[in-house]
Amino acid sequence: MKEILTFLMLSIFTLGCSQKKPDVSKTRFSEEALKQTLQNEEGKNMTVQEILKQHQGKIVVIDFWAGWCRDCLQAFPKAQELEKNNPNVDFVFFSLDRSKEGFDRSLEKFNMKEKENYWFSTGWTNDFNNYIELNWIPRYMVIDQKSNIAKYYSISPEDPEIQAAIDQLLK
Repeated sequence: MKEILTFLMLSIFTLGCSQKKPDVSKTRFSEEALKQTLQNEEGKNMTVQEILKQHQGKIVVIDFWAGWCRDCLQAFPKAQELEKNNPNVDFVFFSLDRSKEGFDRSLEKFNMKEKENYWFSTGWTNDFNNYIELNWIPRYMVIDQKSNIAKYYSISPEDPEIQAAIDQLLK
């Protein structure tokens, strides 16, 4: 009986967590999405728009992750390889850790302190994540030099479309 109950609970949880690719690949952010705030490591609130403005004229890869996410941690070596192979690209990390303390612990534990990190203090459900249809982490997005979306949806740093989008933007 215990096994059946466990199976049912896992099935219900799995149905609610889907990594289905969104039907439409968006190329721009909505005004509401750009106004979404995140916190930097020091706890300062910044909007997505302010974060992207810091990288105006550069290609950006946004890496959505969390310290509790096994898939994210397994992807780290390949994500680091992608970063190393693209020195002219800015990598920005958006954390979905469940608390500021968890965010801080994850940065320390996974040697992320030297990277540009932000945390969704509002949690998973917010205007930005709703707009981009965030339904799984890790997730990667490529942003062009004008802050438009060049690669909307990828759940692996090994996705060849990420590198293809970067290469196309570097031309």
